[in-house]
Amino acid sequence: AWLPKPLHPANSDTVSAPQSSDETLYCEAEAPTAVEKDKQGQGSSETDLEIEDTEKFFTAGQKELYLEACKQVGVVPVSYFIRNMEEPCVNLNHHGLGPNGTKAIAIALVVSMTLGAHEAWQRWGLDRVNISDNNLGWEGARILSEFLQNNTSSLFSLRLSGNNFKEESAELFSQALSANYRIKTLDLSHNQFSDKAGEYLGQMLALNIGLQSLDLSWNHFYIRGAVALCNGLRVNVALKKLDVSMNSFGNEGAAALGEVLRLNSCLAYLDVSCNHISNEGITKLSKGLEVNESLKVLKLFLNPISMDGALLLILSIKRNPKSKMEDIDISNVLVSEQFVKTLDGVCAVHPQLDVLYKGVQGLSIKKTLFKWTSAMKLIQSYADQQKIPVLDFFRSLNPSGEMRMPVGEFRRAMVQQNKVPLNRYQVRELIKRLDEKTGVVDFRSARAPQPDPIRAALLRWASPQFSLRRLS
Repeated sequence: AWLPKPLHPANSDTVSAPQSSDETLYCEAEAPTAVEKDKQGQGSSETDLEIEDTEKFFTAGQKELYLEACKQVGVVPVSYFIRNMEEPCVNLNHHGLGPNGTKAIAIALVVSMTLGAHEAWQRWGLDRVNISDNNLGWEGARILSEFLQNNTSSLFSLRLSGNNFKEESAELFSQALSANYRIKTLDLSHNQFSDKAGEYLGQMLALNIGLQSLDLSWNHFYIRGAVALCNGLRVNVALKKLDVSMNSFGNEGAAALGEVLRLNSCLAYLDVSCNHISNEGITKLSKGLEVNESLKVLKLFLNPISMDGALLLILSIKRNPKSKMEDIDISNVLVSEQFVKTLDGVCAVHPQLDVLYKGVQGLSIKKTLFKWTSAMKLIQSYADQQKIPVLDFFRSLNPSGEMRMPVGEFRRAMVQQNKVPLNRYQVRELIKRLDEKTGVVDFRSARAPQPDPIRAALLRWASPQFSLRRLS
């Protein structure tokens, strides 16, 4: 197995955390001059996460453990963390932690584990941590990498967006996550990763069997980095969601993604929005879609794709009888009515599919109004005629009779039912109403649109009958 060696701090990309004079509780501070390390033989706290005076830590509570760690590295404790340390999810983004502030938290967590203090660790109970936008740099990446390699925590979600991580930091994360399979969700967006980082992270993806969601959006991956990432994805067996939007994959990167889709049987969500992919790249990407059996969501927004490229996409889905595709986002592409007719034919084969595009050239006003007719009003009208509750209509769509359904299954059921004829646009709006971006439709929130009381009052006031009553 490939495991990179940590780089020497001299080659780091560390950037000092911003100081704030009016929010000292949330920012790093210089070590108090009164604080002296009286332990003989103890190395600098900048070199590792070990604390030799373990007896004091072993008897301390979680708050005291953290406060002592802050003294060791010379930072002001984060009051928000102290108040919320018993919560399973701690959001520390924009708190100005910097590398040392992160180190204090890591020390407190690692010490409780290395001492075998299982009860103390359970009291921490952290499983989701957000330390985005804290300018951690290389030193912060090194500290986090050491913590992740401990591999005994309950942490499964780590958000590290906007921390000025560069190529060397990617090497550290690659080393840690090539062996740590507990982390399921990792957000590394809005950093400074480029092609070399793509190679490191691609090697990690080839080895990791735990990571399920990876966000690498708003970085600087070009062709070489994109291809390297894809090389890892081709053999990955765990990742379900990948966001690489706002990079520069280009047509070569799209070709590599097409090969991933041909071989990978796990990836279900792929966002390659704004990656300079043209019709040429879509041609190669579509080759993978013709055989892929796992992808459900494909986002291609803000790529220079024309209607011809959009047509290639939907025809590749039509040619794949085992496609599970549910959502394609090409919402910057203006299509023709002929395209819509072709899409209707594709959706007849794959009723779970919805394609979001910018609009239709020459669409009449009458058709536009019909497109926006409320689906809930039509369903409520049907329920009133049948003298049944609206919920009974929705419950009848689910073979299990439950009040929740995955979006794709719900879309398929709505298209195929013949009680209330609805078009794709109406079904789309209905899903927006019932799904709060969870991927699951909840029928319990279904109800017909209520009349606006202010509008109703104004209409009554403006009516001729109301005016005559006022005059009399």
